[in-house]
Amino acid sequence: MKQSQLFTKTRKEAPADEVSKNAQLLIRAGYVHKEMAGVYSYLPLGLKVIDNLKNIVREEMNNIGGQEISLTALQNKETWERTGRWNDAVVDNWFKTEFKSGGETGLGITHEEPLTAIMAEYIQSYRDLPKYAYQFQTKFRNELRAKSGIMRGKEFLMKDLYSFSRTDTEHAEFYEKASEAYMKVFARAGLGGITMKTFASGGIFSEFSDEFQTISDAGEDTVFVDTEKGISINQEVMESGIGEKLGIDTSKLIEKKSIEVGNIFNLGTKFSDKLDLNYKDEKGEQIPVIMGSYGIGITRLMGTIVEVLSDEKGIVWPESVAPFRAHLLCLSPEEQTVKSLADDIYKELDGAVLYDDREGVRAGEKFADADLIGIPYQIIVGKKSHQDAVEVKNRQTGKTVVKSMTEIIEWLS
Repeated sequence: MKQSQLFTKTRKEAPADEVSKNAQLLIRAGYVHKEMAGVYSYLPLGLKVIDNLKNIVREEMNNIGGQEISLTALQNKETWERTGRWNDAVVDNWFKTEFKSGGETGLGITHEEPLTAIMAEYIQSYRDLPKYAYQFQTKFRNELRAKSGIMRGKEFLMKDLYSFSRTDTEHAEFYEKASEAYMKVFARAGLGGITMKTFASGGIFSEFSDEFQTISDAGEDTVFVDTEKGISINQEVMESGIGEKLGIDTSKLIEKKSIEVGNIFNLGTKFSDKLDLNYKDEKGEQIPVIMGSYGIGITRLMGTIVEVLSDEKGIVWPESVAPFRAHLLCLSPEEQTVKSLADDIYKELDGAVLYDDREGVRAGEKFADADLIGIPYQIIVGKKSHQDAVEVKNRQTGKTVVKSMTEIIEWLS
């Protein structure tokens, strides 16, 4: 992509009403556009980051047997009434509307109900289980508090996976596989070492659930961390005084702020009972299916990466999720030899680089924009550059090395 053709532009200032660092930087760098509080559009560079995050998650979900689907945003009122969750007194963050032809619908806040109803049409026998289905779906939640940029939105992209098992043992085995897959996702997304599995209250579904919390001062949550074991418990569990039941020495716990980037729940038979999702066992008896729910907020994960990995100059993307691996800067496009060298590199690396080919833009401005945009490496082509001497700067460390054009192409191809 040539930067001269990119319709977005960097900004020196973020909107005055935007207080979160992730949204300030993403807006200034041209990754997102704020429509209203808690609602953001994702522009060309931002969509590339989203797609890279989705690909990481997709690979890990496929590795544990997940089958990708796409469910509807518009929800069937009758399905949700069967579980009691259409009632605003039970779920208070619905966006609801009416059809012109009559009847009421809502925009999906989560998808346990519709997928359970679908599975009831396909699961009849124990031979049909286990099954694991997931999707990337825009969710809609009428949040009262939408002040954390893309980390807490009224409209956001989520990966939600649902498991359907025959027995508690079969479910528990998959639950642990999903937990391990989640840790792989966060490591690949650049948050390894600061993201940990966190014991949380299970609410109505089970005694405990698991959250995945990234340590950050920007977080809205409080967790208590055992640094030796690399595990933590959230504030609600800590206050309940049952840390010992989890095998945690609470005297060793350190209080920290954190951002929740994922969670997994044991659902038991709550939804299968109410939506008639049963299977016949070997004896011909009808048995309710055991379910689990597994969520990762994709847009929240993107915002978290910006919060914890940015610096005073701008965003610092990990290679795995960056919109491009390198940012090619042509510092003197008016000089034909400089422009020809930069053009040659771009042609060889088409697809791997964002090419700042803009004319009439000072070198200092190009460097500032590159640091703000945060692509991992900057290939700098100036008046002193030639085929065997091109500077490559590491955005994270600031260190510069000199490579030949051939070495750069071999490295990034």
